[in-house]
Amino acid sequence: MKFMQNLGKSLMMPIAVMPVAAILMGIGNWIANTLGASIVSVFLLAAGSAVIDNLAVLFAIGVAFGMARKSDGVAALAGLVSWLVVTVLLAPESVAGYYGGIDVADVDPAFGSIQNAFVGIVCGLIGAFSYNRFHDVKLPDWLAFFSGKRAVAIISAGASLVLSVLLFFVWPFVYGALVGFGQWIVGFGPIGAGIYGFFNRLLIPTGLHHALNSVFWFDVAGINDISNFLDGSGEPGITGMYTSGFFPIMMFGLPGAALAMYVTARTSRKKVAAGILFSAAFASFFVGITEPLEFSFMFLAPALYVLHALFTGVSMAITALLPARMGFGFSAGAVDLGLGWNNPLAQNPWLLLLLGLAWFVVYFLVFTFVIRKWQLKTIGREDDDELAEDAPEGQSVDVKYAATANRFLAALGGPANITSLDNCATRLRMEVGDVAKVDDSALKRAGAAGTMKPGGSSVQVIYGLNVQFVKEAMEGIISGAIEPPSADAPAAVPATDTVRTATATDTRVIRLLQPIAGRVEPLSTVPDPTFAEQIMGPGLAIEPTGDTVVSPAPGRVGHAFDTGHAIAIVTDDDVEVLVHVGLDTVDMQGDGFTTLVKTGDIVDEGTPLIRVDLEKIRRAGHPTITPVIVLNDENATVEFR
Repeated sequence: MKFMQNLGKSLMMPIAVMPVAAILMGIGNWIANTLGASIVSVFLLAAGSAVIDNLAVLFAIGVAFGMARKSDGVAALAGLVSWLVVTVLLAPESVAGYYGGIDVADVDPAFGSIQNAFVGIVCGLIGAFSYNRFHDVKLPDWLAFFSGKRAVAIISAGASLVLSVLLFFVWPFVYGALVGFGQWIVGFGPIGAGIYGFFNRLLIPTGLHHALNSVFWFDVAGINDISNFLDGSGEPGITGMYTSGFFPIMMFGLPGAALAMYVTARTSRKKVAAGILFSAAFASFFVGITEPLEFSFMFLAPALYVLHALFTGVSMAITALLPARMGFGFSAGAVDLGLGWNNPLAQNPWLLLLLGLAWFVVYFLVFTFVIRKWQLKTIGREDDDELAEDAPEGQSVDVKYAATANRFLAALGGPANITSLDNCATRLRMEVGDVAKVDDSALKRAGAAGTMKPGGSSVQVIYGLNVQFVKEAMEGIISGAIEPPSADAPAAVPATDTVRTATATDTRVIRLLQPIAGRVEPLSTVPDPTFAEQIMGPGLAIEPTGDTVVSPAPGRVGHAFDTGHAIAIVTDDDVEVLVHVGLDTVDMQGDGFTTLVKTGDIVDEGTPLIRVDLEKIRRAGHPTITPVIVLNDENATVEFR
């Protein structure tokens, strides 16, 4: 599933440019059909076609770039090389040559559809694999010129030769089988139309939907739905059976899906989601170009795409049963609906609008329910590392944590002053040689939320959920494994500040499910100043009686600590909630705790997170009181339901 999500995100770059191109094509097509061909219509159609007609090659480049471990133009070049090798070797002209120079018209029509999204994605994956595996390869001295990144495109080309040979034999067989399948279901009437609609959408990722389309839209089996409708030579009530059902889906259903994905997006990502989803929804409604929307969730949430294919099949079957017929010349959008409204073969086109409104509601409600129920990673709900996304190009998150670690070490009196270093859920726990050397103000400036000195040589620095990365960087600097960054190197943002910064007047009530059974207490009763003084954030405490910690809200596991004593949940509204079972329980090293989830898992409200043995905690001499705190809104008020 992670692979599919990464693939989906890699497609976002080329997808982002598609809606504008689709709208240009729609306007150009409308002008050509209403006012006649003109320089304006030709210009707009050509501009839009430059992107839409080359979608597959854009996928090859985008997937190679996005799936590479490090975003590098070399990977994108390798994806392009792979695409060129495969599509040139399998072009109809090339295939004609393999058969002794036969006429191109006699070449299997399957090779006329070789430039499709599926091949583009596979070529992109070849480019990414070649980069990931061979970008640092070292060849013998006599081949040294081709070492490293220069080898990537060469390896990609070699792998593409193998892919081309495989497709040469497999592609015509699959294409022909689908044509035969289409001819077989023709006799099923409206049910056949529904089956066709289902497989038409299901095959979009592979490009093989063209094989089915050739049966129903053109003259392969004598149906010729598109041409017969446009020239009025078809049979009233029959012609348009295999095109009409697309209008309610493309004009209304998919925009309903876009609205559902926007509504379920995380609050902090709604603007980004809106930009992609609403422009793609408009392209689907206005022009009938659906790829920008479909590819936006096809790989991120395959279950939704199967539902979409099923709904399309149902729409095709229902429309075929009703006295509603409409055809199109370009696609099933508002432009073609308007142009075909007065066609002599058009039948009750207003019914398509009523069906469309119903499908809008169905898509919106079903997609919203499924996304939330299964916690699907649609646009705006991805588990992207926000710190990594915000890092300047060429700088990794590790370097930023190293910068924070270096400043902490200086504020703690230098590496030599630290005799013991550990961390718990949100803080560094140290023993130092001289407490007087610890500069609390410098630690605060370096990103610490606060400093505690429990007594003796102990010092605790409160940082946030990402404290373990700072601790590891500190250990690396102390051991010499990491070179200390320069004093002005950008430092990491504490986990408590990653979502938003509250102002003095920005207050809200956060209502959560009580995560463990027990008596609720004010946070001030916790015998630990870090929690009692709300240094990490506001919240409540629980004196537990139950043995299971459950998720206080739907979201994902932000961090599941190895010791099992604490867990952080990032809710669907981007609220970071920490449940810390007992005090100083990190010292138990996991004894008495069973973690039931892992970092990154999607959870619903009430999902079990940790099993707790309260008696073991008490026998170990630790308080069992459990703080539940909000880490990223210092002015929030927490209430349990």
